[in-house]
Amino acid sequence: MNNMQAVSTLHDDQTGLSPLGGSGAQAGGASGRLLPEIWMQDGAKRVEQALARLLWAEDDGETELMAAMRYATLHGGKRTRALLCLAAGALADTPAHMLDGVGAAIEMMHACTLVHDDLPAMDNDVLRRGLPTVHVKFGEATAILVGDALQAHAFLTLASLDARGDNRIALVRELAQAVSTEGAAGGQAMDLSLVGKHVELDRILAVHRMKSGALVRASVRMGALCAIAEDGAHAELYSALDRYSACFGLALQVVDDILDVTADKATLGKTPGKDAAAQKLTCASIMGLQGARQFVLDLLRDAGEAIAPLGPRAERLAQILQRAKAYLFKHAPCA
Repeated sequence: MNNMQAVSTLHDDQTGLSPLGGSGAQAGGASGRLLPEIWMQDGAKRVEQALARLLWAEDDGETELMAAMRYATLHGGKRTRALLCLAAGALADTPAHMLDGVGAAIEMMHACTLVHDDLPAMDNDVLRRGLPTVHVKFGEATAILVGDALQAHAFLTLASLDARGDNRIALVRELAQAVSTEGAAGGQAMDLSLVGKHVELDRILAVHRMKSGALVRASVRMGALCAIAEDGAHAELYSALDRYSACFGLALQVVDDILDVTADKATLGKTPGKDAAAQKLTCASIMGLQGARQFVLDLLRDAGEAIAPLGPRAERLAQILQRAKAYLFKHAPCA
């Protein structure tokens, strides 16, 4: 029996409780499996509740820092990265209470990157999730501090998990790497350096993999790392998860490139046409809309193939791919 088979057979579905804390049989019918809309709604709600609990403090009347942190984190968002963590956690049978905390930490870090990306010195955007960006509502100085504090709270959350010390260290390392010079920070720096320049597609893809793909990769890996060590015995598992997340993370960013051209403000929740206005080359501008759309479909197919050997326990990761495909068809249909 190889490692892939071991993961699948070790955690065969036996009805019982889902990793999100609900009865799979009740929510999903006789099969005992939760329907995607059920577990995704439940999972997003649980992470939202964890965020509200973790980002709470008495108003001291002196600053708006915590209010601004909550505004940046709790007002909307599809919670895709947290759901990826929960889906990978289901594969690893990670306890629900641990996944809630890890998912919240990931969403704090994601919000941190968005707040800083929106700053006038960066992408200079005035809308995020259909609302004024943090620096517009609270001021630029507060927005900088919000990003800094959310990053700190993300790591505090991971360090305080009810988990073994080596698990917590692995999770902290994974999230730190995702936003380091090898991840989001390096990707944003590269993105800024390319504004107004003619660059090849490979360079743009490299930016996408760092700026947004690294946190997607961490989200998937962290769901598994809560319960399964990354060692020789699980090398094939983590290789499959890494291939999945590499394809899916890139697909998410290419969809964003497409929607920047095709979608309206209500759909995007932010200002459309920003890439062209900023003279930024994207996958959509280089490949054309139809070429970029097909590229996304190819990436989603490759992501599905990567986790196919993991069997039924990877069903939730596969369902996230299906949701992404449906979103693409709805908001960027064929011309």
